[in-house]
Amino acid sequence: MIRSMTAFGRAACANDQHTVTVEMRSVNNRYLDVSPRLPRAWAGVEEYIRPYLQSRGIARGKVDVTVTLENRAAADPTAAVNDEAVRAYLQTLYYLRDTYGLTDDITVSRVAANPAIFAKEQTDVDPEQIWKETLLPALAEATDAFLAAREREGARLRADLLGKLQTIRTLISDVDRLSAEDVGGYRKKLEERLRTILADNRITADENRILTECALHADKIAVDEELVRLGSHFSLFEELMNASDAVGRKLDFLVQEMNREINTIGSKCADAEIAHRVVDAKNELEKIREQIQNLE
Repeated sequence: MIRSMTAFGRAACANDQHTVTVEMRSVNNRYLDVSPRLPRAWAGVEEYIRPYLQSRGIARGKVDVTVTLENRAAADPTAAVNDEAVRAYLQTLYYLRDTYGLTDDITVSRVAANPAIFAKEQTDVDPEQIWKETLLPALAEATDAFLAAREREGARLRADLLGKLQTIRTLISDVDRLSAEDVGGYRKKLEERLRTILADNRITADENRILTECALHADKIAVDEELVRLGSHFSLFEELMNASDAVGRKLDFLVQEMNREINTIGSKCADAEIAHRVVDAKNELEKIREQIQNLE
């Protein structure tokens, strides 16, 4: 099933120590561009995110992955004071007071508001452990929701694209019918005109030459080859609509080929009715081209 590149997914998982929330959102992009935003202590886990998303089949789009962490464990009431940091901080405050004549409001609560004065026990973070035990469960749930949103939007786009393709099929079918009538009428008019010119100039008509020339000129306005190629493009378009992998770029190229064939038909045919169908077909094809920019 085709998927849209725009989507949103969110999930939260909790254990005894943390509540991890993952939000994923994406917009259109030619390639896959993953932008993770993680807590600073988890910087080493970033390298796991892109490969995981690729393993889930995400191939295109600018994907923002935002991870927020809430500590559930109680704060340590016996946090140690970093005496050296306190002295340095106080010296700075005294300097500011004495140098600039500031009001002395240095209090215990004001000094304690500076987290740098407390000694923090540094614990080693194992990125792989954090990834497997803490982040991955939340990211997996968020990815499920994200992919489901992409598929829902993709289904709506698919229905719209197939409807527009059917409109173009109908228009091209009209072109096929009108073109056959146009070529037949063109050959008849050309033959009559040649015979008139030859008769006016008292030239004996060479029947085989007349028929050959009429056939050659009629062939120049025939669009049989273009119609056959368009039919093939239509069939491939419908096949791609049922594909399970990313098809956005393939469809973009295919629409360019379809546009080329329709332009050629328009340049060959001078009939007003055909020209109107060609304009309408190009209008619908442009709508398709705009829509497929949203497909993965």
